[in-house]
Amino acid sequence: MDKPPGLAVVPAADQHPGECVRGRLERELGARLWVVHRLDRETSGVLLFARTPETHRALCLAFEERQVRKTYVAFTLGVPSPREGRIETPLHPARRGKVRPALPGEGGAWEAATRYIVRKRWERDGAAVAMVETHPETGRHHQIRAHLRSIGAPILFDRVYGPAAGAAQAAGSPAGRLALHASMLAVPGAEAAGRLRTFEAPLPADLTALLHWLDAEWTVVEGPTSSPG
Repeated sequence: MDKPPGLAVVPAADQHPGECVRGRLERELGARLWVVHRLDRETSGVLLFARTPETHRALCLAFEERQVRKTYVAFTLGVPSPREGRIETPLHPARRGKVRPALPGEGGAWEAATRYIVRKRWERDGAAVAMVETHPETGRHHQIRAHLRSIGAPILFDRVYGPAAGAAQAAGSPAGRLALHASMLAVPGAEAAGRLRTFEAPLPADLTALLHWLDAEWTVVEGPTSSPG
């Protein structure tokens, strides 16, 4: 499904159980669903559920074995450098459900890798914003958010990992939630071995409005190299 922002995938502490994405879909379909992977509440885009336990096990195994291809679009405060790269910073659990870069040799660290490419960037009054296409190779908690912050380009309006100044620098923006969208997911298909089944979700209305606002109110410095949404 194409998940809208603002909804938790599974019941959250401050949300009625029936109002999460899984609860709504189960009511609509009249059948039980199994969660294959999750998106943060504010993240929009492609979300995958299984309709049988057998499919759930197979898809979860595909994620564990890194047979799944994932693409996310993020708008960042600051521009990743170099323009295209791979972030390999290990992550470590932190307080209150957060993660942080692991210290050298620290026990309990998670291997994590995210490839990225800057698709477009803008500047205004000494600030810079970029549209970044990311491809997480691992699926760690808050991986994209923590990795982009670790290279000095936190996601716009990220209330957990973004700087407090971010909202002020993007004052007037038509969007105000975490500017992260799951645009593509490709998973092994049951029909033929070695083939991937691809699911895509276009950039949602609020992030499309953010893109147009940046084009109109900021100075385009680079891009676009292609259209990720």
